[in-house]
Amino acid sequence: MNNYIKKWFIIISAFFMVSFLIRTSVAAEPFRLGVAVVKTGELASYGISGLRGAELAVRDINSKGGILGRQVKIIAEDDLCLPKHALIVASKLMSQDIHAVIGHICSGATFAALDTYKNANIITISPSATNPELTKSGNYPNFYRTIASDDTQALVQIELAINQLKLKRIAIVHDKSVYGKGLAGYVKDILEKTDKQKIVLYEGVSTGSINYTQFVQKIKKSKADAVIYSGYHPGASRIVRQMRVKKMNTVFISGDGIKDESFIAASGQSAEGVYATAPRDTSDIKMTLDVIKVYKNKYEEEPGAFFLNAYAAVLALANAVEKAGSLDYDKVSKALKSESVQTPIGNISFDERGDATGTGFSVFQVQNGIFVELK
Repeated sequence: MNNYIKKWFIIISAFFMVSFLIRTSVAAEPFRLGVAVVKTGELASYGISGLRGAELAVRDINSKGGILGRQVKIIAEDDLCLPKHALIVASKLMSQDIHAVIGHICSGATFAALDTYKNANIITISPSATNPELTKSGNYPNFYRTIASDDTQALVQIELAINQLKLKRIAIVHDKSVYGKGLAGYVKDILEKTDKQKIVLYEGVSTGSINYTQFVQKIKKSKADAVIYSGYHPGASRIVRQMRVKKMNTVFISGDGIKDESFIAASGQSAEGVYATAPRDTSDIKMTLDVIKVYKNKYEEEPGAFFLNAYAAVLALANAVEKAGSLDYDKVSKALKSESVQTPIGNISFDERGDATGTGFSVFQVQNGIFVELK
């Protein structure tokens, strides 16, 4: 009888040991976080800032035990900010069984990749894709962002140009990107409804164009007293430089697509006085000061354009998964829209469309070689 009991004790002990090992193995499986950004080319500074934001947020989360006891593993891919590459990146990430995505950086790339993530119920949070249709259309219930949309930004730009600077002749210019055309379109639509006669030019010019001299001459002939430019820094810097070569004092207003050190470096002295709308400065928040300090200590430079927004995106995701208590898509989606979280861009949650509450745009101006927020 004793041998019989001993035999069963060994079997039962082995069973519980195997069960423990299985549970431990599952618990130890990492939370695989896809980070889709641009890491090469002229727009790399935007993507690198976003990747670093995700990396430092993950480092902080992992030091505190991870997400649901799992360490977070970043799987980063470069989409070049191009739709066709974004589609490839989305497929690559899906093949690696990711649990969620931070990205993409550019609106066009985001549009291209979202169906892939949506079909797999993958939560996707962008720190920088501002095209309003990403949330307005209702086509992407899995999509969220930690930056305000272009229709909000367009209103801020028009308020600056018309009501604050009292400008009367506006040239609306874009770089033909999805982001650039989208933002310029909102500026145009708003002005057409409120003050149509102020529009003296509406046109796009490709970033790769070598004919900026003639394009700037067209702006000059329009007698515009302001250019509202929608797009990224490569095109903006070339136009600004040509304007100053032609001794044009035309006010230059742009958006978050140029609010980066790369624009100032490429434009040189021509950048002085340029205005840019971009996410408001949150350096009065202790968390913001702390994470910026960590960034500077690690990289020995100022954070890039979307560092804080990417950091916030990771915190929002982690908070929602913890609140949901699982990786279940519906539960995490519900938590994102009902649970707020303190981040370096403020205390945020997401509305039913996926837009972050508590975010907004401020106006910045290049003064003595740096962007300064105007109060």
